[in-house]
Amino acid sequence: MIPLKDTVYRREFPIMTWLIILVSAAVFYYELSLPREVLEQVFYSFGVVPARYSDHGALSVSQVPLPAYLPLITSLFLHGSWLHIIGNMWFLYIFGGSVEDRIGHGRYLFFYLLCGIISGLTFVLFDLQADSPSIGASGAIAGIMGAYFILFPTARVLTLIPIIIIPFFVELPAYFFLGLWFFLQVVSETTSRLSPEISGGIAWWAHIGGFLTGAFLLLLFRKKRPLRRREHPDRALHYLK
Repeated sequence: MIPLKDTVYRREFPIMTWLIILVSAAVFYYELSLPREVLEQVFYSFGVVPARYSDHGALSVSQVPLPAYLPLITSLFLHGSWLHIIGNMWFLYIFGGSVEDRIGHGRYLFFYLLCGIISGLTFVLFDLQADSPSIGASGAIAGIMGAYFILFPTARVLTLIPIIIIPFFVELPAYFFLGLWFFLQVVSETTSRLSPEISGGIAWWAHIGGFLTGAFLLLLFRKKRPLRRREHPDRALHYLK
């Protein structure tokens, strides 16, 4: 399922969402200029390597001395392929602007980073012996999606569902689209535990932890003000309590 647009009315330009996208794109452009062996070292140094935080202390994977917490932030701006960054940034573009509009620009940036940090810690906690780096913004974006799930459950998400070579376009309620997405993360994590060889190297626990973090942290970040109704009869009125 690929989200194409949502129906939430936005009052302001999502400057922080676009700033995150531009910084991530700039970092990826720099990655493309690096030799493979250097890029691998960058991933190990600035990505989240769970074994680095275990008693076994696999600090040798990094030749760059960094504070232990720093990779939890720097990993959010690293991506391993064109598909990786395009997919992440597209989901951020679809869901991030609406969340930013409701909680404010500065608070949104802090919210994004905090979701990313906690998602990384979740991955570390549940896979402490892993010695491969986890990179990408998906954990933080999962947090944004969790917040969206709470803020706009009845919003509509225009979704592309490709079946073989035939594209289908449907409008799905946000609670269904995001609920199904979260369910698939849980299923994928369970499957990866049973058959690690088909996990695809994806940190499913980071997605799960990020989504739940965003949903719960929203209680601290949301603003208490009513939203004006968008002038469409099929759009729900959302109030922030």
